[in-house]
Amino acid sequence: MPATAPAPRESLEQRLRALEETQRATLNILEDFDSEKARLEETHRAALNVLADFDEQSARQVVTQRATLNILEDFDSEKARLEAAQQAALNILEDFEAEKAKVAATNVELSEEVAERKRTEQALARHTKELARSNAELEQANQTLRQRTSELQAVNAELETFTYSVSHDLRAPLRHVDGFSRILVEEWGGQLDPAAHQYLQRIRAAIRQMAVMVDELLHLARVGRQELRQQVTGLNSLVEEVLRDLKPEMEGRQIEWRIGSLPFVDCDPGLMKQVFANLLSNAVKYTRPRPAALIEVDAINHNGQPAVFVRDNGVGFSMKYADKLFGVFQRLHRAEDFEGTGVGLATVQRILQKHGGRIWADAELDKGATFYFTLGTSESIPAEEPAPESVRGEP
Repeated sequence: MPATAPAPRESLEQRLRALEETQRATLNILEDFDSEKARLEETHRAALNVLADFDEQSARQVVTQRATLNILEDFDSEKARLEAAQQAALNILEDFEAEKAKVAATNVELSEEVAERKRTEQALARHTKELARSNAELEQANQTLRQRTSELQAVNAELETFTYSVSHDLRAPLRHVDGFSRILVEEWGGQLDPAAHQYLQRIRAAIRQMAVMVDELLHLARVGRQELRQQVTGLNSLVEEVLRDLKPEMEGRQIEWRIGSLPFVDCDPGLMKQVFANLLSNAVKYTRPRPAALIEVDAINHNGQPAVFVRDNGVGFSMKYADKLFGVFQRLHRAEDFEGTGVGLATVQRILQKHGGRIWADAELDKGATFYFTLGTSESIPAEEPAPESVRGEP
């Protein structure tokens, strides 16, 4: 086999040079790659820095946005507070205007009140002068009244003394006339004709009537001169005593008694018994024409103090003659219809006046009468229990 010819040297060198060039190109490429890699890494780091800066900027933007939102929220809240403050200020202004109007109205009222007060002060000054003048006149009148009262008391004392003396002195002549008329009847009665007997009977009846009147006058004078012996007394017990005394006058009659709870009073029991005796005997007397009589005794409140009343359904009287009721020898009924002297109510009035009280009447003709009296006592004393049934019912 023929021997192979060796490769040409030039071809080997060329390949070596090509290989070297390739190697250098590869190294250059590797160097370029390293350089590019470095640039890429630097670019990557720059990109990372940019991204980091972007994230930081984004975070700052979020913070800024949140801060902006907070500021907006604070702004809205502040705006609401400002609006509320503005509304409050408007309300204050409205209240101020209303208060201002009230103050103006108050000032007008005050002005009117000041003017009215001035007028009142002027009127008060005039009234004060008039009152001073009236007080002076009243003091003068009181002085005159005291003087006349003193004179009247002296006159009453003299009149009582005179009444007592006259009444006492008249009793002896009356006894003499009565005695001689009785002797005349007894000794010479048989010698007298019927007309003379009738005259003597009239004389003796008139003497008896006059003796009763003298006794009543003497009793009235004694009441005026008698000193009060006051003690706390139950008026119901006095009424019971008087009703027992009146039983003979009530025999055979139908009388309904209604006795209420009468008070305890500070009085002279002896004189107060005379008051009830007169008022109750009058009620019994003036109800005689009634087939069924009704007599009430009770108490009411009159101007803050107890007032006792005696009421009957008797014949009554006309109030136009009421001023004559308590006068001496004043009578509103004929003696032929109802007996009496006309001194009893005058005695009652004198007794009540001695106790500081008064008596008055209310009546209607043929419909009964009511007599009220007070004793001038202001003590609040518990009332007695009502009278027992034996006193309140028909005797």
